[in-house]
Amino acid sequence: MSGFVAAIYLAPGGGEPMQARKAARAVPGRGLDGDRYFKGAGAFSGRVSPGREVTELTLIEDEVIEHLKRDLGLDVTAADSRRNLVTRLIPLNDLVGAEFRVGNVLLRGTGLCEPCVSLVKSPENTHLLRGLAHKGGLRAQILSEGVIAVGDLVGPSATAQLAAVG
Repeated sequence: MSGFVAAIYLAPGGGEPMQARKAARAVPGRGLDGDRYFKGAGAFSGRVSPGREVTELTLIEDEVIEHLKRDLGLDVTAADSRRNLVTRLIPLNDLVGAEFRVGNVLLRGTGLCEPCVSLVKSPENTHLLRGLAHKGGLRAQILSEGVIAVGDLVGPSATAQLAAVG
């Protein structure tokens, strides 16, 4: 089971537009260098609540964005999801509680990234929340420092693969 990084987005400040990047440096305990949460300037920075204990970066499946457009007729982009990494060909919900790699960076899935009201920019997008229920992506903790780039493989860590075999 492996996929790849289709896009990377960072927002320099809370509520600011997401900006596409080709690569970003992941730092344990901080997040992605240049992102609002790395700077402690995100809407949820410093807040501790169930499911949000550790959120250093967020991921969403590109297939979910395609579903919102095709099946629900929503005019949304991957940047509208406000997630840092957009992946393809890997079911992110399966990574909750698991260690996995994005390129050379080791991560741990800490919980589902359920949609929040801030994603709804206008009344006609209220069904965006329903469309993303349990499909809003994954919150992750960064376990090793490194650079994540568009095209990097996403999959189980070697430790997880050995545990599955043995």
